[in-house]
Amino acid sequence: MTEALSVSIEDYLEAIFHLVRENTVARSKDIAERLKVNRSSVTGMLQALRDRGLVNYERYGFVTLTDEGEKVASRVVRRHEALRDFMVHVLSIDEAEADKAACHMEHGVSSHIVERFTEFADFVKTCPRAGAKWVRGFGYRCEEAAVEPQNCERCIELCLEDVRKKPKKGTDGEMSIPLSELKPGEKAQIEKVAGEGAVKRRIRDMGVTTGSLVEVVRVAPLGDPIDVKIKGYHLSLRKEEAADISVKRVKA
Repeated sequence: MTEALSVSIEDYLEAIFHLVRENTVARSKDIAERLKVNRSSVTGMLQALRDRGLVNYERYGFVTLTDEGEKVASRVVRRHEALRDFMVHVLSIDEAEADKAACHMEHGVSSHIVERFTEFADFVKTCPRAGAKWVRGFGYRCEEAAVEPQNCERCIELCLEDVRKKPKKGTDGEMSIPLSELKPGEKAQIEKVAGEGAVKRRIRDMGVTTGSLVEVVRVAPLGDPIDVKIKGYHLSLRKEEAADISVKRVKA
């Protein structure tokens, strides 16, 4: 079992790790400045770290990490960065304040807890129901929901609509995109027609099915409307209607 390291040792290893990353090697003077301790304290600690097999150190010389020291320092740095990033990206805390808090917290947090912090931070950044808007605007509390709880239902509907409109890969690995992204002269195969209303009914009445070919004939200067040709028929679509039609580009 690996011997537990003191907070002071972990701080030294973390400081050396960053100095080596920045300057290839670390010097006693640089370590003392970074940790705000006197040179004699640094000398004593470096000797102790050398005896533990964590650093390469000779008096008045440069300092580098051994393989074992690199491994331990990387774990310490990873804990610090995971805690800092969680506070910044999930709790909307200022980066300087988060970095300082992470320094106090990192030594008492297990690797398992760090993993959960990291996973949750990734979830918040990618899940449409807990994504960037929530983080940027309100941190851990949505003030819109606190004032009008009924807004949650509408918010979820909008998130689901965003997910539906995101490009998806078909079975052949090709990416599906909204018809509204095609340029004049481009052709594509229809993958799906979403939405409701007269346009969807008209497209269905034209006998359009998955795989039908569509060609963009013209796009108005401001991107609306979009004129397309499907099965010999010419159809004028509003941009939002074209966005409801998923297609895959046909290579020329």
